[in-house]
Amino acid sequence: MAKGNGKTDVQNLDAEHELPAAEEDGFEEKTAERPAATVGAEDELKTLREERNLLLDRLARLQAEFDNARKRAVREQQEFRDFAAADVIKNILPILDSFERALKAGGDAGDFRNGVELIYRQFQDALQKVGVQPIAALGQVFDPRFHEAIEMVDTTEVPDHEVVDELQRGYKYKERLLRPAMVRVARNARG
Repeated sequence: MAKGNGKTDVQNLDAEHELPAAEEDGFEEKTAERPAATVGAEDELKTLREERNLLLDRLARLQAEFDNARKRAVREQQEFRDFAAADVIKNILPILDSFERALKAGGDAGDFRNGVELIYRQFQDALQKVGVQPIAALGQVFDPRFHEAIEMVDTTEVPDHEVVDELQRGYKYKERLLRPAMVRVARNARG
């Protein structure tokens, strides 16, 4: 190709690659008249479109399955929580019954105290059945993981950092802290 002004070269290229003009009465494609490469490309395009549609359908189905599985998991977790709560409530109902009987019963203060102590033991047993345990505090060395110091007491009667009083009992559920024990801790100035 000869070098020219650039515009002529582009016109020459366009003329070399022009498509034939359509007939006056309308353009009709006939597969037999098209080159084999064009027919193969159209078949491949059709195959690719079908494959794309199948993949899009599969994607939509997988997304729906995933969404359903997520919803099912959330529902099962809630059902498990409800079942666990129902089990705990069943263990506590006899204690409520005992309180009602104690409040209805007449008698002296000694009988009333004995009844309340029985209910207290019943409640401790119910908590222990579900895995709740009290945290040992009185007489123990202060442990900030399980004890909350409310006050430091100056004393030489017990070793330094020993719990001398438990104001509120702490509890664990299995190995998880539910609430720390509120305690008074010894501080002595022995040097």
